[in-house]
Amino acid sequence: MKIFLYIQCLNDPDWQKEKEAIRRQWSLLDQLHLLVLSGIFTVVGHRVAALVVLEFSLRAVSTILSLEKGERSSQLYLLCQYSLGCGISCGLSYLQEGAPHRTWNLLLSAGLAAVLTGYAWRLARHVFTMYELHCGERYCGACLFLLTTWHGIPRLLGKAVGVSFVVADLAAVALINRDFLTTSEAVRFWTPLTICYTLLLIYMQEEQRQNPTEQMAYQTVVVRMGGLLVLLMTVGRWMDIVNVLISLVGEAWCLARARVMLDVCRGQVSRLRPSRGGGWCRGAQGPGAAA
Repeated sequence: MKIFLYIQCLNDPDWQKEKEAIRRQWSLLDQLHLLVLSGIFTVVGHRVAALVVLEFSLRAVSTILSLEKGERSSQLYLLCQYSLGCGISCGLSYLQEGAPHRTWNLLLSAGLAAVLTGYAWRLARHVFTMYELHCGERYCGACLFLLTTWHGIPRLLGKAVGVSFVVADLAAVALINRDFLTTSEAVRFWTPLTICYTLLLIYMQEEQRQNPTEQMAYQTVVVRMGGLLVLLMTVGRWMDIVNVLISLVGEAWCLARARVMLDVCRGQVSRLRPSRGGGWCRGAQGPGAAA
């Protein structure tokens, strides 16, 4: 999303300050961000992680259905960071449960994630420093590839995130139901949960529509986690309450790190649409020069 928003800002002369803000954001803080989230995901219990996944899935479906035809909400890819991490944690926990070589499998997954993360970081550094020059000179394959395909990044991310959440939702339901011995216990848990999530969804959709600001994003996190906290105080365990407080810190941390990109998304949602055949390129001719 950083690469996509950077190129999108590069296409519009009015968004040069935002482009520089995204460029300056790249630092060792990104690595610290990953380490902090990894630590949080190892601490948060599977029940709270599963509830976070289900809540975001419901919110994402509602947001997508409310969008007009052809409209896209890039903010969802930034707002789902913590929920997606919880989903991957739930999915791996459920799929690897009882596996004979679970530790090695998890290490293999972590290694694959590290490879993908390193590749994404290197690509972002290259784009932030050399994209403008390489597009003009036309001798860098990676930059020329992005020049014609950058508008498809959200679609690619959408498919990957969608598959991840489908697996995570199934795993979340299975992990939660595993703790109930009888159907009546499950009903006593799921009924208030459904009512709570429905009321929260109605409230958040209305507030976000009327006041889509950074302050409102933090307020939404507090309301969501507060509602989950109240629910778990009645039907949950004490450890669940601690995990909700940890999740509140994780959500706030993700919002703080994505603040610049969220500001760009809010500003561009009514102005910019991705071009269909190219991107910015100094001195380029034809479709590749479309702004």
